[in-house]
Amino acid sequence: MMNIKKNLFEELGFAKIDHDRAARCGSPEAVFCEGKTPGQTARIIEKMNRGAHNILGTRAGAETFAAVKQRVPEAEYNELARLIMVRKEKLKPDPSRFILVMTAGTSDIPAAEEAALTAELMGHRVERVFDIGVAGIHRLLAQRKKIRAANVIVVAAGMEGALASVVGGLVSKPVIALPTSVGYGASFKGLAALLGMLNSCAAGIAVVNIDNGFGAGRLAAMINSMR
Repeated sequence: MMNIKKNLFEELGFAKIDHDRAARCGSPEAVFCEGKTPGQTARIIEKMNRGAHNILGTRAGAETFAAVKQRVPEAEYNELARLIMVRKEKLKPDPSRFILVMTAGTSDIPAAEEAALTAELMGHRVERVFDIGVAGIHRLLAQRKKIRAANVIVVAAGMEGALASVVGGLVSKPVIALPTSVGYGASFKGLAALLGMLNSCAAGIAVVNIDNGFGAGRLAAMINSMR
């Protein structure tokens, strides 16, 4: 039975910080910033910064980062991925294994970068290949060597989400499909890609939620850590 220790969270009134998450789950709690005020996010990250683990804040805007930076000067921000990062651990990636993050189009890069940076902050080697969607499949086929060398693959795609199925048919490695909200009206803000990926006939594909780069990166890191 899992060992859930009592009272290993810190009460802030508006939030309860889970300081035991890293021991239980292998990585510390991440802060979902969207919906929180900049002040709330800043206080949470300031409290977490007293620990020894890397800190990740997802879906963070520039105003939120400015508030965090006042309390945690070493905090970094990636505007494209909307991520706040505080690097506290010196994690050495396994040079023999890497996670490949791919996108169908350039517009899918924000979600893909969220996945890539999440995995890197967890101590993994990540390589990126962008804009190789099925509308120009020769671009994908030109990357076959790198695709087959990867240990885990994250595929970010909007529109109809077809790239995940094509990649799943080329490799014997786990493929994590990341649907994005990119597309015209009938894409329904990523729902079409999500359903397409869930209905893929290619085996070995797992699907995360629309634009959930953090979830894709976290899962890829967990798989890449397994022996």
